[in-house]
Amino acid sequence: MATILREETERLRPGDRLPSSREIVRLHGVSPVTVSRALGRLAAEGRVVTRPGSGTYVAHRPARADGPADLSWQTVALGDRVVDDAGVSGLLTPPPDGVVPLTGGYLNPALRPSRALNAAAARALRRPDAWALPPLTGLAELRGWFAREAGGDVTPSDVLVVSGGQSALTHALRALAAPGTPVLVETPAYPGALASARAAGLRATAVPMDRDGVRPELLAEAFAVTGARVFLCQPTLHNPTGATLTRERREQVLAVARAAGAFVIEDDYARYFATAPVPPPLVALDAHGTVVHVNSLTKVLAPSMRVAGVIARGPAAHRIRASQLVDSFFVARPLQETALELVSSGAWPRHLSMLGAELETRRNALAAAVTARLPAAGLHLVPRGGLHLWVRLPPDLDEEAVVEAARREGVLVSPGRIYYPAEPPGPRIRLTHVAAAHLPELAEGVRRLALAVERAAGGSP
Repeated sequence: MATILREETERLRPGDRLPSSREIVRLHGVSPVTVSRALGRLAAEGRVVTRPGSGTYVAHRPARADGPADLSWQTVALGDRVVDDAGVSGLLTPPPDGVVPLTGGYLNPALRPSRALNAAAARALRRPDAWALPPLTGLAELRGWFAREAGGDVTPSDVLVVSGGQSALTHALRALAAPGTPVLVETPAYPGALASARAAGLRATAVPMDRDGVRPELLAEAFAVTGARVFLCQPTLHNPTGATLTRERREQVLAVARAAGAFVIEDDYARYFATAPVPPPLVALDAHGTVVHVNSLTKVLAPSMRVAGVIARGPAAHRIRASQLVDSFFVARPLQETALELVSSGAWPRHLSMLGAELETRRNALAAAVTARLPAAGLHLVPRGGLHLWVRLPPDLDEEAVVEAARREGVLVSPGRIYYPAEPPGPRIRLTHVAAAHLPELAEGVRRLALAVERAAGGSP
């Protein structure tokens, strides 16, 4: 019956009335139930429209275009709720073959403890409850490990296990600040944090820093002027500058935040990349619930080890946990079990020891190459570890032109502008030393970069 009526709609024009159900029953010798079901099927297909008390009519169907679908209507429906991922996606895109990566934030595969991770995953999957529902805040043993790493009087109950550092920042910003309010950030700042703030509807406001980190007196002024209640920072081996906040300044930052009645989100992403002693985390110095601390295992282990610990106390902790719950429920148990197996084994300290030595060698090699081949550029500082060097280009150079020329020469670098919430003070680039395969590739990358700088300056190619 549906086939017959479907053919009937094809012969009629949109808006024409079909015979009544009684007429269809009489014409085709079928039951009223059969007719009703057939008309219902055609209505579901969008072929007919039933108007109670009037009858059934052929529906108006949009004409089929030969080209691609016109999706421009979505622009009006979506409005201006734009999530800008440009600064982050570029850092996550693998380089083409033959291109030297002096950008990105993940270890080259040769630096990852892949064999130890595979062994840890195998042990984790042999556990009888490996695929069971984990505690919503994370495995107790893993929360205990994160608490011990933070130090101070942090307890396992203060820890929430989340899916990586970026997720942790997103949950913290969403939970601690209302849309439309300001959030203070160091300038320059990690692009992922700026993207998270903007996606949460927050206004990122810059606080200047120097070679020793954020300047406490300017932080106090920023709190007073903006009325902000959140300060997001990376006090250890800051990305991109490499600055490490001194113990004295850490105490000052906490005092300033307490006086403003504000939270400090501490992104402690680089603690395991230190090649010299660094001060304790801010959270270890905090006795008032001021600090929300983030410690991620992703960068120090592997990109897909999306496991991080968030430390918070009081109502702030409840809000962050609620954000995690409604967003993704929990972190997959096999991933948590694997992380726990790895950090509880002898492979963990061996990896950190090997990595520390390699980072120091690579940092020194990159700094020496930049000094030798780019004498007109300036290093912000040679950090106490970390993954990056922050380079100041001559003021007469166009940063975008340098980055594009470098790409054409076969080397990728990070443009400085993506690290600023407002106008940058001048041309800058960030150079990463851990994505390259080995020291000769690092040297080749700087050689290509020098050619790009010469080209951008108007010299011979």
